[in-house]
Amino acid sequence: MTTITAPGTGGQAGAVRRGALSRVIDKLGGGLVQVVLIVLALFWLLPTLGLLVVSLRDDTANNSSGWWTFFTKPAQLTFQNYADLLASGFTSSFWNTVAITVPATILVIGIAAMAGYAFAWMEFPGRDALFLVVIALLVVPIQIALIPIAKLYGFLGIFGSIPGVVLFHVAFGLPFAIFLLRNFFAGIPKELLEAARMDGAAEWKIFATVVFPLAKPAVASLGIFQFLWVWNDLLVALVYADSANQPMTKALQSQMRQFGTNIDILAPGAFLSLIIPLVLFFSFQRYFVQGLLAGSVK
Repeated sequence: MTTITAPGTGGQAGAVRRGALSRVIDKLGGGLVQVVLIVLALFWLLPTLGLLVVSLRDDTANNSSGWWTFFTKPAQLTFQNYADLLASGFTSSFWNTVAITVPATILVIGIAAMAGYAFAWMEFPGRDALFLVVIALLVVPIQIALIPIAKLYGFLGIFGSIPGVVLFHVAFGLPFAIFLLRNFFAGIPKELLEAARMDGAAEWKIFATVVFPLAKPAVASLGIFQFLWVWNDLLVALVYADSANQPMTKALQSQMRQFGTNIDILAPGAFLSLIIPLVLFFSFQRYFVQGLLAGSVK
C-alpha cells in the first residue's frame, strides 16, 4: 500500500497530529453534544414555560410586566385563571376535543393498516391504479372540499355534530396514512409471510399476528401525527362543529376580543390544550424515533 504525504511534511508527524486531534474530539465530543442538546431543549421548552407562567398571572400583572418577573415576585402566581376557565364551560370543549380526536385517530390507523397491507401483499384487480389514486389524493387541499361536504352533511343531517367532524378528519387523514403504512409493510421480509401461509394462516391472521405487530414504530408515528393534526385543528371545527360540539380550538378562538386578547382565558386554555400532546409525544417518543428511522438502515 502506498502512503501519500503532504509535501514538506513527514507521514509520521501527520499521523501523530491527526491522532492527537482525534483524541481531543473524542474526549470533548460526547460532553459537547450533550451540552448542545440540553441548551436546545431549554430553548424549546422556554415558550412552554412562558405560557405556563402567563396562565398563572392575573390580567393586571400580564399587562404591566413580562412573565419573567415572576422570578422576583412569585406571589403574583395564582390559579384563579384556571378556576374561571373551567367555570366558563371549557371542560365540555375539552371532552369534545377528546371525542373527536380519539375516534379519528383510531379509525385512521385501523383502516389504513388494513388497506396498506392489501396494497403491499395482496393481489387484486386494479391494485396499482387504485394506489395511484390514493397518492393523488395526497395533494387535494382541504379547502376545496369544505362546501361540498357541508352540503352533504346537511343532506344527511350530521352537519354541526361530532361524528361529522370525525368523518371529515378520517377521510382526509387516510391517504397519507395508507401511503405511509403501505411503504412500511412492503419492507417486511417476504419469507415471514410465506412461512405463515405454509403453516395454514389466512390473510387476516397473518396481518393481525405477523405484520401489524412488526409495524408498531410506524403505527406510533402515524398515531402521533394524526392525533396532533386533529387535536390542533381549527378550520374544520369552525366549519362543521356547532357551539354545542365545539372543540378547544374553536372555544379559544371565540374568546378573542375585537381590540385585544383575553389573555386571562386564552393562556390557561392554550396550556391545557398543550398538555395532552406533550404527554403523548414523550410517552411514545421511542416508537416515534424508530418510525422515523424505519427503512433508513438496511
